[in-house]
Amino acid sequence: MGNTVTRQTVDLSQYPDLVVIYLGMRANSLRGIATLAKFGPRIAAAVAAKPDGLLLHENLLLSLFPPHAGMRQYWRDFQSLENWSRSLPHQQWWKDFLGDSRGTGFWHETYFMKGGMEAIYDDVKTPLGLGGFAPLTAARGPMFSARKRAGLAGEPKLPEPVKES
Repeated sequence: MGNTVTRQTVDLSQYPDLVVIYLGMRANSLRGIATLAKFGPRIAAAVAAKPDGLLLHENLLLSLFPPHAGMRQYWRDFQSLENWSRSLPHQQWWKDFLGDSRGTGFWHETYFMKGGMEAIYDDVKTPLGLGGFAPLTAARGPMFSARKRAGLAGEPKLPEPVKES
């Protein structure tokens, strides 16, 4: 006779504005492997600083060949996530990446408790996630900002780290 399976679920009633974001970085070249390796300690330090609104951070290994690391984060609300993404150190990481991806591709997909999703894929050579089945479009105009891609109302509290070029 087998063991009884323990089944549990979660009560998310205290998190009505919960946001889950998956992020990944894939090496597109040998240079990208070094870039990917350097980001681990930077991310660990950013998480250790306990950004306001970050409820949980989990590291993920998505593939060994090509090297593809990721993370899943749970945020109290989109405003907290957006504020963090527009502040240091993330602000500088984003500026640097958009200037030179250093042999990597970066992506994120965001899911909202109240409904809705948004995603971005930068220098991702092989479509994945939502981009693996839904049509891809240039991240320009209203598709440039996560807030606008998600169809969220209001304006950000902090300026965007990178202006659309």
